[in-house]
Amino acid sequence: MIFQLTTPLLDGCVLAILDQGDAYGYSLTQRIKGEIDISESTLYPVLRRLQKEGCLAVYDQQFQGRNRRYYTITQKGQELLKDCRQSWTEYTHRVENILSGGAKE
Repeated sequence: MIFQLTTPLLDGCVLAILDQGDAYGYSLTQRIKGEIDISESTLYPVLRRLQKEGCLAVYDQQFQGRNRRYYTITQKGQELLKDCRQSWTEYTHRVENILSGGAKE
């Protein structure tokens, strides 16, 4: 069974990866694709939106004669990631409670 990856959850995944270190778009996509079935065309609008919202900053760096655009998490992005992690923990706890039969009327 495949579950939908919602926008807030995808944001959290991107921010969590960038919290470990800066990355360029393709490498970021490959890291996410290693865990979740997602297309590159889905990720780039997310990166642009997070940048526009001030959660990411970008810089270009030369690599083999070409520029690569790197993304880095900002303080605002770290705050959003913290909120995302907390919400995810609460959400998964509630779903696990229901799925395990612990939720009673």
